[in-house]
Amino acid sequence: MSTPVSPPGQRTLVLGGARSGKSAFAESLVAGGAVRYLATAIPDPADSDFAARIAAHRARRPADWVVVDAADPAAELRTGHPGATLVDDIGTWLTARLDARAAWEAPRGTITPDTDSLADAVAGYRDRLVIVTPEVGLGVIPATRSGRLFRDEIGTLNQRLAQICDEAFLVVAGLPMRLK
Repeated sequence: MSTPVSPPGQRTLVLGGARSGKSAFAESLVAGGAVRYLATAIPDPADSDFAARIAAHRARRPADWVVVDAADPAAELRTGHPGATLVDDIGTWLTARLDARAAWEAPRGTITPDTDSLADAVAGYRDRLVIVTPEVGLGVIPATRSGRLFRDEIGTLNQRLAQICDEAFLVVAGLPMRLK
C-alpha cells in the first residue's frame, strides 16, 4: 500500500472497522521519524484476549517510538512533540471515559466535557497528528442501550474530529480511502 505524505502540522483522522487495518495504516503515516504514540487502552489483567491485542500492537511498533499510556490524550496533546503524535485509539478511550463517569446508564451527554476537551486539544494541536478511531455506524442498530450509547457517542465524536482534521481516511480490508 502506498502511503500518502502529509505536511508536518497535518492532522489526520483514520477510521475503520474492527480488524480493518486502520492502526497499521496510521502507523505507516508516521513511520520514519520521531513518534510519540499515545496508547489509550487500559489493560485488564483478567482479559487475556485484549492483552494479546495490545501485545501485537506493541510488537509491530518501532522500538524508538515514545509510548505514553494516555488515559487523557487531551492533556498529552496540550504539549507539542517535535515529530509526529499517533493516538490509538479513540474507541478505547471513549469506553474508558464512559466507565470512569459511570455513564453507561446515565443520560446522553454525560461525557460531553471529555469529548469537548479532546476536540479542543485536537483543534489546537500544531504538530503532526494522526488519530485512529473505529467506524461503527455501518452495522445494525445495537440491541443494548450501552451498545447504542457507544455507537452514538463515537459517531458524534468522529464527525467532530473529521471536521477539525485536515484529512481523513476510511480503511476497509486494509485499503485506505481518502475521504478528505
